Amino acid sequence: MKILVTGSGGFLGRSFGHYSVRAGHKVLGLSRSSQPSADWPGEHLGIDAGQADLAPIVEEFNPDMIFHAAGPASVGKSFGSPVDDFRAGVVSWANVLDSVRRSGRKPKIVFPSSAAVYGNPAKLPVNEQAMLAPISPYGFHKLMCETIATEYSQCFGLDVIIARIFSLFGPRQRRLLVWEVFNQIVGDSPTIDIEGTGSETRDFLHVDDFSLGVHLLVDDGFTGVVNAGSGRSCSVIELVRILQDILGTSKRVHCLNRSRPGDPASWQADMRLFETRTNGRFTPRTLVENLSACIAVWRREPQI
Repeated sequence: MKILVTGSGGFLGRSFGHYSVRAGHKVLGLSRSSQPSADWPGEHLGIDAGQADLAPIVEEFNPDMIFHAAGPASVGKSFGSPVDDFRAGVVSWANVLDSVRRSGRKPKIVFPSSAAVYGNPAKLPVNEQAMLAPISPYGFHKLMCETIATEYSQCFGLDVIIARIFSLFGPRQRRLLVWEVFNQIVGDSPTIDIEGTGSETRDFLHVDDFSLGVHLLVDDGFTGVVNAGSGRSCSVIELVRILQDILGTSKRVHCLNRSRPGDPASWQADMRLFETRTNGRFTPRTLVENLSACIAVWRREPQI
C-alpha cells in the first residue's frame, strides 16, 4: 500500500510513518521543512500541506491512504492564539480534502480528530453518539474539521475516517503528561508536581497501537467516525505510580489543585465500534507494557 503522510515531521506523522514502513508499506511524507527529520523512514517533500496545491502530488503518487497529521496539537496554545489554531487546523484540512477532490484519485483519508470534541462527557465511557460540546478552541476546530470531512464525503464522495483520539503517547513525543511526569521522576526535583488534583482520569493509547488500529480500519473499508483509545481509564495519580514503579523511584507527589482551561475532568473511550470493525484484531498492549517500552527508548535514545 502507498501512504501519503502530511505533517511527517511531527510526533504523530513520524510515528505513523515508521509503523507503516515496518508493516511493509511505501510512505511519502510532506512537511514544511525542506529536509526530512533525521529518522524519517520514507520519501519526503518539503511542502506546506496547508498552503500548497497538493492535487498534482496526490495524482502522481496515487496513494491508497492519506494520513493527515499536519496541524496544531496543543489545547493550551489554542487559547493563546485561536486564529492561528484555526488556520493551521481547519484551513489546512480543507486544503487537503479539496486537493484530493481535484486530483481525481480516491484514497482512504484518515483525519486524527480528538476526544476534545466531547468536552466534559456526561457519561463514561463516551461513545461516538454522545453530545459534542467542546470546551477549547482546539476542540471547536477539530469539530469544524469533522464537519468539513462530512461535507466532502457527502458532496464529493471522498472516503474519510475520522478517528477521535483520546490521550496518545509514544517514544517520539516530547511533551504532554507522560513525558512531563517522566522528566520530573528522573530529574533533580524532590517532588513530582501535578497541575490538578491527581484524580483526573485519561484514556492512554500508545501511538503504535493507534497506527495498527488505523491500518485495520482501512483494511476493513470503514468510513465515518470512530473513537481511538484503549477503552481503559487511568487517573493521573495512578499514571505517576506506574511510572515510578517502572523507574524504581518513590518521589512525593505534590498536587497543585489548579485546573487548566480546556482540560476535561475525565475521559474514557467506548471502543465497541472500533473493536467490531476490526474484528477483534485490535489488541493493544497493557499500559504498563507500553509505558515500559516508551521509557526504554527515552533512556536509550534521548534525542529521537
